[in-house]
Amino acid sequence: MSAEFVIGLAGQALFTVLKVSAPMLVIGLVVGLLVSIFQATTQIQEQTLAFIPKIVAVFVAILVFGPWMLNTMVDFTTHLLGNLSSYIG
Repeated sequence: MSAEFVIGLAGQALFTVLKVSAPMLVIGLVVGLLVSIFQATTQIQEQTLAFIPKIVAVFVAILVFGPWMLNTMVDFTTHLLGNLSSYIG
């Protein structure tokens, strides 16, 4: 097992993590931006107003994208474990 192979495998793992977490991060970012714009226009500076909508949006994103996220992680793990003999030998 060479160093290039290990770096490539780590890169694939990081890409999978980013791909799986991207929907929740983007939705949290968009909701946070909309709440910030709402707070700036109405001059309401309540701290809980910033967090509660983001938490709800991330939970909804997990419910909506959960099957896809699980499928992506299972595919990566299946590929990794399926080729385990070629990694060792």
